[in-house]
Amino acid sequence: MVTTVGIIYFLYITTKLYASLMQIGYVKKAIHQKAVLLDEEKYKQAGEYVLVKEKLSIASSLFEYAIFLFWMNGGLVWLDSSIVGYSELVSAIVFVLSFMLINYLVTLPFDIYTKFVIDEKFGYNRSTFSLFIKDNLKSAALTVVIGSAVIAGLYYLMNIENWWIWSFLFLFSIIVIANMIYPTIIAPIFNKMSPLEDSELKQRIVNLLETFGFDSSGIFVVDASKRDSRLNAYFGGFGKTKRVVLFDTLIEKLEIDELLAVLGHELGHFKHGDIYKNIAVMGTLLFVMFYAMGHLGEAELALFGLSFSSHMLMVLFLLFSSPIFFFAMPLIGIISRHNEFEADREAAEFSKTPHYLAQALQKLVTENRSFPRSHPVYIFFYYTHPPILQRLEQLGVTLDRVGETESESS
Repeated sequence: MVTTVGIIYFLYITTKLYASLMQIGYVKKAIHQKAVLLDEEKYKQAGEYVLVKEKLSIASSLFEYAIFLFWMNGGLVWLDSSIVGYSELVSAIVFVLSFMLINYLVTLPFDIYTKFVIDEKFGYNRSTFSLFIKDNLKSAALTVVIGSAVIAGLYYLMNIENWWIWSFLFLFSIIVIANMIYPTIIAPIFNKMSPLEDSELKQRIVNLLETFGFDSSGIFVVDASKRDSRLNAYFGGFGKTKRVVLFDTLIEKLEIDELLAVLGHELGHFKHGDIYKNIAVMGTLLFVMFYAMGHLGEAELALFGLSFSSHMLMVLFLLFSSPIFFFAMPLIGIISRHNEFEADREAAEFSKTPHYLAQALQKLVTENRSFPRSHPVYIFFYYTHPPILQRLEQLGVTLDRVGETESESS
């Protein structure tokens, strides 16, 4: 058991390192190739950004492995023994939240360095340090409130027969509910959402939604530019909570027909039920994880010197969720990339031409300064979207070196 667990995590870290090293080597060579989609200067700058981020990713992965070794070689026992004087329920909540807090604090420097050193250097960051602190405090407060409720629910469920089935159903329901309330309750905590005021754009979006049979509770603009210069849009929520959310940066940079093409792509996902497919995939992974956790016994945990308790199982679930989801990503990526191509086709058919979507994709690359090439191994493990040049090729746009592998755009 100990050997198997150690091997799984070691393979997870070494695979991440291998993918990063392949990406670094590939991009170092690609930088000197003929620029595509971006002008020469921005092309090289985007490549340099990838190299810096991947070098930091290597350091982060090594640090992640060190933290794992700490927890599995006495750290969890130390934390468990440090929490005394509470009832079993309160102890479980404090233990799990403390585990999450420690992990958050030790990895916080990587987030700060990424945003205020790397992103600042390359011109992506628009956030201030005070806004960063406010965002993190809000996230922490939500984690404490929602996390405490979830931990309490799991604690009680883990003390009944076939607890892993009921725990899976409970957590899966929480995930679905979180998706439902995100655009109306959670997102506004961090960003100001204002109804779209541009009457022409609003009417054309309404017409687009009606074409796809999409019932929306409103079209909103989010002030994403106060944190970042990147462009994006999304549909959030289920049922009556569904919202169309546009980044203000997207409205600023795209023409109306290009923006409608982007929304047409997202509506293509809606038409094909991709959001429900994604939830089903997530549910399957959660079920597998709970099944495995539900068949751990006292003997297996004792090998690590761990007590068999609900809060210890919850922490092990959190600890091993990263490698499980990482190794599931290739399959998820294959499905997701297929869905993206299908959504592109829907957008092209709606606008009667792929021209506007192709223009929008190229602008997304230009404005987000995304490097348009990437190593196949990196794509295999990380990409949920097809490489941008492949998407353009499917839309009938021909560019130099289209046959090579590249990076996703949105």
